[in-house]
Amino acid sequence: MSQPSPSLAEVQSTVDEWITTIGVRYFSELTNMTILTEEVGELARIMARRYGDQSEKPSDAGKDIGDEMADILWVLAALANQTGVNLSEAFERNLEKKTKRDAERHKNNPKLK
Repeated sequence: MSQPSPSLAEVQSTVDEWITTIGVRYFSELTNMTILTEEVGELARIMARRYGDQSEKPSDAGKDIGDEMADILWVLAALANQTGVNLSEAFERNLEKKTKRDAERHKNNPKLK
């Protein structure tokens, strides 16, 4: 039986604990931003080749998209910790903003019908 999914707060806490014990210390914010960009690029490459028009390289064929997404989440949590962002609260505010802004917009978009 699988464990329940961690909350965003638990993800942030787990990343912080790992970095400060096993990883020794946080990389600088700029280094982590660069790593985040690199990880997003890795996911983009796999998506473009697996689901887009490019052919998949043999070296990417066995790549786990979920693992690539988890890499992104990890670095994002590290950046949030470093900059004092509570991802749970930020997500809730963002969801509220999107819900108000887009309440009818997508329903009325003929491209989505």
